[in-house]
Amino acid sequence: MKRTIFFVLFMALTIVSALQVSGQKADFNGSWKLNIAKSTMVEYANLVRINVQIKGDSLLTERYYDTGDGQEYPFTENLTLDGKEFNITIYDMPRKAKASFSDVDGSVIVESTITFNGDGGSEDFISQETWKADIANKTLTISFKNSIAGEQSTGLFFFSKTE
Repeated sequence: MKRTIFFVLFMALTIVSALQVSGQKADFNGSWKLNIAKSTMVEYANLVRINVQIKGDSLLTERYYDTGDGQEYPFTENLTLDGKEFNITIYDMPRKAKASFSDVDGSVIVESTITFNGDGGSEDFISQETWKADIANKTLTISFKNSIAGEQSTGLFFFSKTE
């Protein structure tokens, strides 16, 4: 059960989105690899690489997580960038997610909730992520704020473009 909870937590950190600044979208398309040295690591498995494909208002991501036992788990999700909520199921757990552009700085705000059965019954893992791209330096950062059972955590994942 503990492994399932940890897996749910790291999956919630993983929505990738696009960045829009003054009507222009940053180039998120391609493959990104986690820079461990620059990232805030969490106690549970982490997002280690991500593939992103943006076409118009469609955001398709394939994320790979280190499960902690030497294996990677791929997680695929397709969202729109208009704030519409989408539902999928991961390991028999329902996930609701939505993404939208920030009018303030062109970043993308991604909100998600994964519901799972813990020792005390049904629990929600809630995550809010802010995605930013630096095209000149070929980097993607994901800052996150997560909450579960009244506990909150924050951190930053730093990715380098590999293609």
